[in-house]
Amino acid sequence: MGTETVRTEVFDEATELRREQRGWYFYDWACSVYSTSVLTVFLGPYLTSVADHAADADGYVHPLGIPVRAGSFFAYSVSLSVILAVVLMPLVGSAADRTGRKKQLLGAAAYTGAAATTGMFFLDGDRYLLGGLLLIVANAAQSVALMLYNSYLPQIAPPEERDTISSRGWAFGYASGSLVLIVNLVLYSAHDSFGLSETEAVRICLAGAGLWWGAFTLVPLRRLRDRGGRAGQEAGATAPGLRQLAATARDMRRHPLTLSFLLAYLIYNDGIQTVISQASVYGSEELGLGQSTLIVAVLLVQVLAVAGALTMGRLARTYGAKRTILGSLVAWTVTLAAGYFLPAGAPVWFFVLAGGIGLVLGGSQALSRSLFSHLVPPGKEAEYFAAYEMSDRGMSWLGPLLFGITYQLTGSYRSAIISLVAFFVIGFALLARVPVRRAIGEAGNPVPQKV
Repeated sequence: MGTETVRTEVFDEATELRREQRGWYFYDWACSVYSTSVLTVFLGPYLTSVADHAADADGYVHPLGIPVRAGSFFAYSVSLSVILAVVLMPLVGSAADRTGRKKQLLGAAAYTGAAATTGMFFLDGDRYLLGGLLLIVANAAQSVALMLYNSYLPQIAPPEERDTISSRGWAFGYASGSLVLIVNLVLYSAHDSFGLSETEAVRICLAGAGLWWGAFTLVPLRRLRDRGGRAGQEAGATAPGLRQLAATARDMRRHPLTLSFLLAYLIYNDGIQTVISQASVYGSEELGLGQSTLIVAVLLVQVLAVAGALTMGRLARTYGAKRTILGSLVAWTVTLAAGYFLPAGAPVWFFVLAGGIGLVLGGSQALSRSLFSHLVPPGKEAEYFAAYEMSDRGMSWLGPLLFGITYQLTGSYRSAIISLVAFFVIGFALLARVPVRRAIGEAGNPVPQKV
């Protein structure tokens, strides 16, 4: 009888874990529409056009009296969003680990971002400041929510399954992005048939992403479970975000190999996220491509990213996550260099470039997330993922800043895009030097057979 009871409890726990995993996938399904439809496709060119409309005769807008070239306003707004995230993420991550209220904090961050995104419906005319403010709030909220979401991975997936579970989560996100992009493409391309202006169609697509984000966030909030907080700390204790970040950094010094991996990731993912967030601006402003072409290109990225994430997950089971990521960084470098030479007004070659990005995009991010989850000391998942998330999903600040400054100095988006190659080269060199098996052991975690 006792044996049967134990078996039942083990079966129930395994069933509950699978239920949590399926719920976890659905947060990527919910929020990835923001990353694709808003950040990657519509908001960059649209906010740039709004800023252009508000610009003076020399092409400058003046937020807070500071002269900013209208073409750089979007990139600078992305950079400012991470400054806010840097303050919030360490504080929220530490609070999540300490109190065990990770799910409640995830919900608060997700719905803040969804509300800001829905508010983009009111972005028209010369309201570039409103657009910048909503972008900063939405990006920072997404950063906080994704940090909490990612920190669930080591709690819901055993070590040998993390590459697969992480890749499936990314695949869910890209499938969601593809589905909504198809709807957006129909709405935007046939806006006259729906009795809408082009501007109204874009605003509906932006707001629709916020509504989608909020609606499907209900699924993970119903299925994910809160775990107990860390013992030995007062539940109400808090520290300012920057001070908490410093405390996390001091703790990471006790795990220098984890810190080495994180440094490599922050650099190469900065390049990845800048390519994602600025590609539509590059396509529209430098290559002269229309919005419909950009939507189709991003849709191609989303479709191929599903296959790429799942394929690279399988490659990781054979070759290990580290080698697979290194291979993807080589592919990123080649793809970005090719993008510099793309001829203007030639959508076919832009589609080829989009296909190359799609094949390596999902896998490089999914495997980086699962590999880092092995390097996090038990009980500090959200705190460590706060540092990890600072460079994830378009929240990077140095890449957009470099992109914006390069364009401001040269007036050329080609120069801006080729400047990002440095992130992949440096990231590859740093990651290649990290002994990940030893790093996992020193973090206090079991070492999988393939890493």
